[in-house]
Amino acid sequence: MLRTVEATIDEHGHVTLGEPVKVPRTTRALLTILDDDASDGLHEAMILAESALADGWVGPEADAAWAHLGDLPDLGLDDDDEDDVEKDDRK
Repeated sequence: MLRTVEATIDEHGHVTLGEPVKVPRTTRALLTILDDDASDGLHEAMILAESALADGWVGPEADAAWAHLGDLPDLGLDDDDEDDVEKDDRK
């Protein structure tokens, strides 16, 4: 099961969890360090909204809503070409 727990990290790297966490054994975890200096908080809001938005984008209703996109022409890109396009767009 995946869980997200808010935490803070001090300047010495000590992590303090925002709530008690109980696990049955030693467990792997990922820690994402958020930029507190971000002026608008947009990036953090996007991360926090990701799972809620996924609920609306995954499922039979979403598949039906986007089905018309299958009628669009294929651009002839394979997975490697898409990476090249993304890199070129960043220039």
